[in-house]
Amino acid sequence: MSTYKAIIVSDLHLGTKDSKAEEFIEFLEKHPTELLILNGDIIDGWALNRGAKWKKKHTKVISKLLKLSNKTQIIWIRGNHDEFLQEFIGSHFGGIEVREDYKIQYLEHIEYDNWKERCYYIFHGDIIDVFITKYNWLSKLGSIGYDLALWANRQYNKYRKWRKLPYQSISQKIKTSVKTAVSYVNDFEVTALKMAEKQGCDGVICGHIHQPEDRMIDGKRYLNSGDWVENMSAILIDRQGHISLYK
Repeated sequence: MSTYKAIIVSDLHLGTKDSKAEEFIEFLEKHPTELLILNGDIIDGWALNRGAKWKKKHTKVISKLLKLSNKTQIIWIRGNHDEFLQEFIGSHFGGIEVREDYKIQYLEHIEYDNWKERCYYIFHGDIIDVFITKYNWLSKLGSIGYDLALWANRQYNKYRKWRKLPYQSISQKIKTSVKTAVSYVNDFEVTALKMAEKQGCDGVICGHIHQPEDRMIDGKRYLNSGDWVENMSAILIDRQGHISLYK
């Protein structure tokens, strides 16, 4: 029997140096699930177009997913970095179904042995990002800047490792300290929940901004699965219907 009813992951960015491919395979092996939702940016087509090298460890992830799809339902939701999936929406690759978005409905166990029907709207998140929807070229420029930040991150943490100091993320510090970045994240969260409400759902599960989160906003639950570049995070739904953030 599977340990979880559903697991939602996003932003693996396979094809980039910083993708935690081996750690993700280990995570899948330790967390069996009935349903696996790949919530966008699983393969980084933008980076590959810029000349990034596809490695054997990235192929191993795809092989693992295809093998897993024989016994596990897998939904792959299109992101902006794997936008090449757009023309395949509604199709299947082996046992993997390609979707634009997805609704997950289940009975959640509440205290005193009561159960309540829950609905969560799941989508990558790029469609509410103004820089994606209106200024695609600017978003790709920003992606290059993020790559540079990750390169600096690698060099900085090599030095910290040599000094026997723990890992520290430069880009995460920037995101949480720059006022405009914090404001952007807040606007993103509120807009995502408005989209979920229009879909008749109690909450939303996104990716895209690489910020793992689980919080209530005006009585609605906002969840973000984060990424497998820096945070190695995911959303887990157990067999009693409880949702938790894995990080």
